[in-house]
Amino acid sequence: MGNRKRNLFQSVLVILLIGVVSCLNAEEVKINSIKELAEYASQSGNVITMSPGVYQLTDYFSIDSMIKRHESKEFQFITFSGNNNVFNLKGVEIAVDTKLRTALNPPIHSDEFLITGSGNTFIGLTIRCKGEGISPGGTVLQVAGEGNVLKEMTLYVAGSYPYGYGDLFGKGKARETVIKHKKHSGLLVTGSNTKLYRCKLYNSSFGHCYFIQKNPENVYFEDCYAEGAIRTTDDILAETSGPAFDVNFRTWTQNREGEYVVTPGYMKSLSEDGFRTYGASKNIFFKNCTAKNTRAGFELRTNGVRLENCRTIGTERAYWVGDDAIVKNCVGDANYGPLLFVEGSNVNVELIVNPAESDRLVHALITIQGKNNKVVLKSLEGKKRKKNLPILIGYTHPKHGESMSPYGEGETIGLQFKNETGMPIKIGEMARDCEIETNGEVVGNKGTNIKIVKR
Repeated sequence: MGNRKRNLFQSVLVILLIGVVSCLNAEEVKINSIKELAEYASQSGNVITMSPGVYQLTDYFSIDSMIKRHESKEFQFITFSGNNNVFNLKGVEIAVDTKLRTALNPPIHSDEFLITGSGNTFIGLTIRCKGEGISPGGTVLQVAGEGNVLKEMTLYVAGSYPYGYGDLFGKGKARETVIKHKKHSGLLVTGSNTKLYRCKLYNSSFGHCYFIQKNPENVYFEDCYAEGAIRTTDDILAETSGPAFDVNFRTWTQNREGEYVVTPGYMKSLSEDGFRTYGASKNIFFKNCTAKNTRAGFELRTNGVRLENCRTIGTERAYWVGDDAIVKNCVGDANYGPLLFVEGSNVNVELIVNPAESDRLVHALITIQGKNNKVVLKSLEGKKRKKNLPILIGYTHPKHGESMSPYGEGETIGLQFKNETGMPIKIGEMARDCEIETNGEVVGNKGTNIKIVKR
């Protein structure tokens, strides 16, 4: 055995032995207050069991104490900085009055609860935002440490401004923003080797449900659920006062008529995305996860993301994937917006179309651009949609993904596409060298060297 391999083996063995010793020496602790939870959050090597019940965060923090915490730059309510703990929090709910966050007035990207330690396991815990306070930004929970596991955690998110319009009037610091937002998101993962099992997130806020930033590796979601709320643009236009009325319903993106105004006939999610990735994260995997009534179900434009057996219901857009994405046996509808945007290359997608329909305006089933992609579209249980929705090959997503906005055209080379949905296909002039097998009509073909086999 070479010195390098021997040293690596010895290092791994030491890590395993430390883990075994930590487990054997773990102290079992029973607690029944948020104060005790905060104390043990900074310690290591314990098994902490908290008595079930609803705990009011205001019993631990007063509104007046937030001024002092702001001055001392203590912007988190609880930071879990310890390592190798097990937190058994089944049946525990922490009720967070959002007025605390308003009084604290933290920097825009801070979080209420923060996990910076590594190797911890959290079982259970519900965090519920309540009240009429507004967060200036940030998330309810960030997982920043490495190797943490979250099981059966539930978040109820609230506390953004304005709420009730989705991204119609802008988002973040975009220069086109019409109304300045104060977002409040759910669960942010920035730490590598994070695993989430059977977690649920209900979003009554403008912000993401689950999202990944700062390029962590090996992040795994299984049986996780994200749900937002939806509202018709007709209902928004019926307002006679409020933020939208005050700006004459001017939007940050133009509609298909070239106007910057809320357009009737569409459905908007009031949150951002169910599952979202940013940056250059590696080895991100979603299995058996569901997004309902969110803006995007899975907006995963990071390279090399993998999805298996995932589902979307009533999203503005269901799946949005970039380079090297693998999507297998996933299902979604185009009830309120497109099922799929492919903007990357070397993707391998297998999607099942749920035939659910609504009276809302939808302009495409999917759009595809990029190079050397493989896409298969199937119908759920062989059921065809009643309304035809075109499959757009050689086309881009609309600006910012907004359903009211027009589609552009994008270079599409070497696509292998199989359509089993019966939906029509339209091929743009920037598509070339593609192979298409379809049981639906080809309603337009401006591409070059497009081989079409009709079934």
